[in-house]
Formats: sequence, C-alpha cells, structure tokens
Amino acid sequence: MTELAERADAAPVPRAHTELMTGLALVAGGANVIMQLSRRPVGRGVVESKVDSGRLDLHPVKRTRTTLTYLVVAAVGTPEEREWMRQEVNRSHRLVRSDEDSPVRYNAFDRELQLWVAACIYRGYEDTYRAFYGDPGPETLRRFYEHGARFGTTLQVRPDMWPADREAFEAYWKESVQRIEVDRQTRAYLRGIAEVRFLPGPLAKVLGPFNRVMTVGFLPQEFRDELGYEWTGRDRAVFAAALKGMAVANRLMPGPLRRFPFNVYLWDFRRRMRKGRSFV
Repeated sequence: MTELAERADAAPVPRAHTELMTGLALVAGGANVIMQLSRRPVGRGVVESKVDSGRLDLHPVKRTRTTLTYLVVAAVGTPEEREWMRQEVNRSHRLVRSDEDSPVRYNAFDRELQLWVAACIYRGYEDTYRAFYGDPGPETLRRFYEHGARFGTTLQVRPDMWPADREAFEAYWKESVQRIEVDRQTRAYLRGIAEVRFLPGPLAKVLGPFNRVMTVGFLPQEFRDELGYEWTGRDRAVFAAALKGMAVANRLMPGPLRRFPFNVYLWDFRRRMRKGRSFV
C-alpha cells in the first residue's frame, strides 16, 4: 500500500468530505454520472447492462440509493464497512461484461476503468465543494485529495494506481479527458439523465429544463461538446443564481436535514450489514 493510501485509511475523515454529505450536493450528481459514462467502455457497460435492478432508467430510486450509499460509505465508512461494500458491489459487477455483440470490450472489474470512475467522483466532489464553499485552500485540498483515493480502493483500484498527489491527478485527468467518446446510443442515454427522462412524463417535463442547466453547468466543456449541449449566457446566469441560493440554504439548514439522504442511507447500510441483508 502506498504512503498516500495508508494516510487515507488511517487519517480521520476530512471535514471537507463530511460537509459534502449534503442533499443539495445531489444537484451535481447527474453531471458526475455523465462524466463517468463518457468513456465508451463504461458507457456501453451501463447501456447494455443485464442487471436491470441497477439501471437508473428502469429503477431510479433504487439506483440512486445504491450510488449514494456507495459514496457515503467510501468517504466516511470504516475499513470493515468498505470491505463489505466491495463484496456487495462485486456481486453485481460480475454480470457486467461485454459479449460477442458488443461494439466495444468492457468488464466491470477493469481496474483502469474503475480508476477513471473514481477520478470522476473525486473531481465532482472537488467541483461541488468549490461551488458551495469556495476555494478549499492548499492544506484542505491536500487532505481532501488524499482521502479521495477511497473512491477507487473501495473497489478494485490498487492503492498505487491513485495519482501520488493533486498535481499528478491533474495530469492524469487532462490526459484521460482526451479519451472520452460516446456513441449515438450512449449519447441518448446520457442526455436522458441530464433531462431526467427516466421520471414520469409530467414530472420530467417540469424538472427537465432546470436539471439540464444544473447538469450541464457542472460538466467541463469537453463533455458538453461530446453530448452536443450548448452553454448560453442565460444558462450561466441561471446556474450561478441557483448555486448562490443553494449555498445559502445549505448553511441555514439544521444538520440532520442538511445531511439527508446520506445520513439515512448510511444508517440503512449499517443495519443491512449488521443483519447480513443484501445491499444491492
């Protein structure tokens, strides 16, 4: 295990990570999923997935629960909790692999692809923190980044695969973004996430335009281009005003309400683990 990963396991959870366990941070969730799935093998793995219970377009409530629970356990869970999470997720991932009809090879246990997914999660955490709390400062950012290794090592990513420091991560990120690619079917799926087409028709019609603005606002330009989204001056104004209002609301909320639903999902995960009940 690398020194960085050892520190991530042994050190207390940075306050910056616990501050992001807030329901309002979910506004950036769609953008993060899109980033992860913009690597073609990852996107095809989800679009073609035979694990229907884990598909956002078919079971949005369950998929949201499992995704958010993974995030909170990876970020603040004990080593034992993260090991149980790994075993539970592995049961579903065994079924996610390409077949002879797939246009691209993929396997959910591919460590390189898992590293990309973990990097997207970390990048999303950092961007969301800046949106709600401002510049974290160099020391907070250092501890925040070290702890971010957990997003990968809670699955199959080896500790030595996580870039050694924030500068190395930036180099990895810039190189990896050049490799994003989505095909027609995956693009339709990802735009459906941005426009919440998986919700019932009337609800999607009402929430879709705003969710699209917030999702596209959290996407780096390369991802907007890949999905064919424009980013207008009006979009920027709506995005900035919404973030400002959410940041104020986040500061004023009582702690338990601010941490919902992450606090409930963590409680549920620990209850399932204690009773030996399946998480996925």
